[in-house]
Amino acid sequence: MASSRRLTLATFVLVLAAVAASVGYAESSVPAAQRWIVFAAHPNGGPGPLQLVRVRVDGTGLSQITTGSKSAIEPDFSPDGKSIAFARLGSGIFRMNADGSGLRRLTSGARDIYPVWSRDGKQIAFLRPFKTGWRLFVMSPTGAGQRKLPQAPPAGRPSWTRNSKSIVIPSAADLVQVDAQTGMIQRYFGLTMDIQTSQNATVSPNGLMTAYLGPRFSTGPDDCGEGPCPQYGLYLARVPAPHRARRIVNDTGAAGWSPDGRTLVFVHRGPLTLRNVATGAMTTIATGKHIAVGDSPPAWQPR
Repeated sequence: MASSRRLTLATFVLVLAAVAASVGYAESSVPAAQRWIVFAAHPNGGPGPLQLVRVRVDGTGLSQITTGSKSAIEPDFSPDGKSIAFARLGSGIFRMNADGSGLRRLTSGARDIYPVWSRDGKQIAFLRPFKTGWRLFVMSPTGAGQRKLPQAPPAGRPSWTRNSKSIVIPSAADLVQVDAQTGMIQRYFGLTMDIQTSQNATVSPNGLMTAYLGPRFSTGPDDCGEGPCPQYGLYLARVPAPHRARRIVNDTGAAGWSPDGRTLVFVHRGPLTLRNVATGAMTTIATGKHIAVGDSPPAWQPR
């Protein structure tokens, strides 16, 4: 009888593990400090096209993982942490393994940008210019089934909700939630954002916070001839009201999130910078001879 009970318990545990894995809750075998952060950089400080570089959270393993004559930017990890989707300027959206191997092209739109994986791993959202604005598209992780969400408004970088049924986008100086099948607007959040600088807004994994770039003070004309040149800061705000937006760092790039939503990663005056959301404590990760750029959020391996 005891042997039978032990067998039943063992079977139950295996079933639970399988279910957890199927919905993305299985524990990662990769320690948190050993997970990768991927970012765009000028390799070895050269003037050539941007490439993707990865480094572990603990600062080890720095290496370039893309090559080519066109810039590779805007990386995003698949939920299982094994693949990276990214945009290549003038070529489309690509997918590769986390070490840079297995490269394959997913789209051929020369201006396709911001590929972001759904939380269940079944879709990739991205932007493509259509008529007078950037419009929201989705496709499978193989590039099949590319389609525009017909009711979605002009958009900035997408962020998926936890159930993968909706997408949150910066649009018309606000954050907007749309249906992932039709693009129908489900919710305006009422978070006032600068439409020119906040298109890289990212939403935390739990959907409660957003990080975005905004101006620090009023600027002069484009050539800065009659006033101060534009200067920007990184803002953090609650997504649900009350929003309580606050500027947390000046002169920085767009921010990505750690898998647990407790830490932001961005380029700040040279190195990658990690900022604890709760305490404000900051640490840096050296990027060696690679000059990191902050035009798009760094991607943090989820597991």
